[in-house]
Amino acid sequence: MSTENELFSSVDALLEQVAQDDLPVPGERKRLREASGLSQAQIAAALGARREAVGSWEAGRTEPRPPKRAAYARLLEGLAARFPAPTADTPAATPRLAVPEAFTARAEEPAPAESAAGPTEEPPPAAPGAGSAEDPAPAAPAAPVVVSVSRPMAGAAGTTRPPATRSSVTSRRPGARKTPAKTTVSVADVDPRFENGPLAVIDADAEGQVSAYCVGGLVLDVPAQTIPALVDWTLTEARLGQARLHRHGRDADPILVLTAAALERFALPAALSEEERRTGRLPAGHKVVKQIERAGLRMTQRGFGPWARVYRDPEGSRRHCVQLCVLPWNALDTREWGRKDDPELLLTMHPADLVQYLGLYAARVMTPRGSTATTGLELMTALRPPTRASKDPVTGEFRPAFNDDAITGRYDVVPCEVPDEHPILKGQFARHHLRTPAEMLMEEPYDWCRPLTDEEYAHRYLVVVDLNMSFAAAASGLTVGLNGPTHLTGNPAFDPTLPGSWLVDLSHVDLSRVRVNGRTVDGDRLPSPFTPKGDHPTGPAWYATPTVAYAVELGFGVAPIEAYVRTQGSRYLDAWYKRLRDAYVTTMADMGVTTDLGGSDFLEAMARRKRADPAMALLETAIKATAKGAIGKLRQRSRGQVPYYEPYPALERWTWRPDIRAAVLANQRVGLHRKLMRTVAAADLYPIAIGTDAIVYPSSGPSPLDVLPHSDEGKPVPGGFRLGVSPGMVKHQGTGTVLWAEQQFEEHGGVFNISNLIKNDQSAGEGE
Repeated sequence: MSTENELFSSVDALLEQVAQDDLPVPGERKRLREASGLSQAQIAAALGARREAVGSWEAGRTEPRPPKRAAYARLLEGLAARFPAPTADTPAATPRLAVPEAFTARAEEPAPAESAAGPTEEPPPAAPGAGSAEDPAPAAPAAPVVVSVSRPMAGAAGTTRPPATRSSVTSRRPGARKTPAKTTVSVADVDPRFENGPLAVIDADAEGQVSAYCVGGLVLDVPAQTIPALVDWTLTEARLGQARLHRHGRDADPILVLTAAALERFALPAALSEEERRTGRLPAGHKVVKQIERAGLRMTQRGFGPWARVYRDPEGSRRHCVQLCVLPWNALDTREWGRKDDPELLLTMHPADLVQYLGLYAARVMTPRGSTATTGLELMTALRPPTRASKDPVTGEFRPAFNDDAITGRYDVVPCEVPDEHPILKGQFARHHLRTPAEMLMEEPYDWCRPLTDEEYAHRYLVVVDLNMSFAAAASGLTVGLNGPTHLTGNPAFDPTLPGSWLVDLSHVDLSRVRVNGRTVDGDRLPSPFTPKGDHPTGPAWYATPTVAYAVELGFGVAPIEAYVRTQGSRYLDAWYKRLRDAYVTTMADMGVTTDLGGSDFLEAMARRKRADPAMALLETAIKATAKGAIGKLRQRSRGQVPYYEPYPALERWTWRPDIRAAVLANQRVGLHRKLMRTVAAADLYPIAIGTDAIVYPSSGPSPLDVLPHSDEGKPVPGGFRLGVSPGMVKHQGTGTVLWAEQQFEEHGGVFNISNLIKNDQSAGEGE
């Protein structure tokens, strides 16, 4: 006869067997853990398992085995009783650990303005990679569910310094200031491989303890004592990175932002010497560089500089790479990432605040890759990868194949499209020869101003409005070339569907002959749509397809002399535009400027936005700089890196495409002119100056509402300038007086472009 203990053991075995098939689905396992505020590490410690195993159970890749399975089932059963699944009548349980959408920063004046020049150009990014069958790409993630919570910090195994609530966080740096945090968080499916976010800020305390500040308020102890050990820890334990943005793309490498305290801890200099700044890297004999080499790690040719890429040899298609962003070495240029009036802002920001700022940028745009311009260019290839994995139907092997909607290689360049220092021009012109419009494609934004008429001098004010994200908006829906140029000679017929450059004489286009909605335009009071200075063309010149197409739209015939066109085109930049548009609109909404606002409500919301959330103002500036800078990098210049006519690094990129930059800028300029014409037709209203996308109008009152025309129903004129937050709509840049403008003209000895001198909001305008 069986003893009582044997009977109980048999029953326990049966109960354990039942538990084998009584686990919730993987998604529910994750929901229960997050609702309880437990970390994967805490559950792993309780069950005697590895944290990676818990992540696999939640993702459904593996299942727990006895005896851990029974214990895991019991835990989930208890959590389910406390945090039942939401129904139509039951609200979802408030999660206790989530990824924050807001962070703290110093509450001061508005963020800086961008450069008044056109799209800027920065150092080149790394070449794009390809996906493969060994590294399957996930489907695009669903849109996150946004909730507001008052969120306590949940503990986690390995976290020995859990941060205090945000309002009580203190900085170890003199002069750092703080503001209370918001409680808005985003709850979304997190890739278990990157559960600690895309990046971390690495800091050290007075005792030398190194900590990694991650998004979501998590602070991890870092056991590494050298840079190679830090890289290994990141690759094996940190669970940092970002899932690819396109199924054929590649996951983003983890980013480690090193503070000044971290540099001291890892034996790196607090600042680069003059020679090191010139070369952009530490010398080969530096102690840390030798440590990296001895550890079997590698670096790119750029070496150990402000942005250092350290990696191990890949396994198949899987990369083992970490990027180090050295904050004190100006890796994050304050003109793009911070504020021009406060160069120490990022250096004095608490690591927890800095990681939230950069983490939010990564979530809305992508993981930073260097300058905002570099990141914006990388975003293009991340959303339109050049290659994909293709299965051979005969052998079953997976091989790289090119994507039809992407740039897939470097192509021959066209002399008229390249800048003066390009090697292809060597021997064609004298060193200081100023190329003419018939020799060089000069598609640039407007820089135009004219004298005021007597009637306009009677007005008191000059009101400036500027277009939101104008370069990004001009990229939307634009067909650009993907392949190399085809040279057309012998007076080819113009084809508006072929992107490229056309040599054509547009001097016969007379705006005074154009009628818009029954009204004749005064051509002398409008800039020409065909030149950046607004001058009337005097003979044959090179133009991008959008410019020539606009001449046809105005009703004039065109007769090209020759052309360089691309026979393969697509709306390559559409996904890029949509990503940046959504990032910008969402960030503005966080500051209270929503897409449903117009008129005075919009103007009031814009005026108070940065006082409401100065941290989001930094994000607004970074997003705008990303859009503007990426377009500029399509024709990055050497900036004196090498002698004239010598190759420079940017020319090695597939994305060095001056023809695409020209198409975007041409589309921006003619699109602006189209709005000018419709405004003239609606209200006989003419601008007196345009600087890139800032338009100056004489006005009887100081507000845009006093000057922008409306229909009889009080609505904005169709096709004209409309106040609003969306890209392509306009906001108020500033108001000056006619008397002030007259004084400026006198001081400068004639008409001088005043558009970007009139600013109430110093962050407005300047080539967004």
